[in-house]
Amino acid sequence: MDLHVRYEGDDDPEKCTARKLARFDLVDLHRSDRATPYGVVLNPHAERALSPADATGTLVALDCSWESAGQARFSIPGEHRALPYLVAANPVNFGKPFRLTTVEALAAGLVILGDRPHAERLLAKFTWGETFLELNDEPLRRYADCADSAEVVAVQGEYLDRQA
Repeated sequence: MDLHVRYEGDDDPEKCTARKLARFDLVDLHRSDRATPYGVVLNPHAERALSPADATGTLVALDCSWESAGQARFSIPGEHRALPYLVAANPVNFGKPFRLTTVEALAAGLVILGDRPHAERLLAKFTWGETFLELNDEPLRRYADCADSAEVVAVQGEYLDRQA
């Protein structure tokens, strides 16, 4: 699967997971919406959850600061899908639900779309990368077994109920 990142450049370059992935030629960075290829766009504001039914050849993430990640920032053309409930393993947001770095989001997307080995290659570049897969092992496996977005939302509901 081709991985692309619409790169805003508004966060700390030293902590930017997208830039690190690009240095290893694991993703392509794009500085404009027009330059970003059409594909499945990971968007926390999307109305549909990502599911295995969304498997295409291109996965796109937006790399920006969480402070500026409002819905208006997601103007990238493509099929927008939200990631279901997962917790972060990165040092800044460890244990926080839905506060994933770009690499965590891409890796989660890859696992849900059926390409766990590709996700493992991305996460191997980070000392905490394996922890992300360990923390989210059960939900990621369950999401990957779903047929469509509705099933993913139902599984997510179980995790959200546990948190309440």
